Amino acid sequence: MAMDYATLEMLQPVIVTVSALGIVGWIFNNWMRVRHGYPLENSWGKAVYPKRDDEAQGRIQLLTQENAQLRAEIGSMKDRMAVVERIVTDRGFDVARQIEALRAPDGKAN
Repeated sequence: MAMDYATLEMLQPVIVTVSALGIVGWIFNNWMRVRHGYPLENSWGKAVYPKRDDEAQGRIQLLTQENAQLRAEIGSMKDRMAVVERIVTDRGFDVARQIEALRAPDGKAN
């Protein structure tokens, strides 16, 4: 059973669609792998890692240092916030506010 020209002509959109979906799937797969930190692979399944140069290593080191500094700053801010929350929720703060309210001429605290 040989295929004639009319049959091939009818199958042409199917062949093009399947090929296009395969290419789009391959691109999406590689994009997801890069996005989530997996290495790309060559046609033999061997990992292809991006080349690292001195400039990129320097930038990575600077970003790592900046990240450590920002984490330390956030840690100290969390500690300060905890102290402020303790002061505000402390009973003495409310007593001081009530005393100031009594000192005010109209009886209302500022």
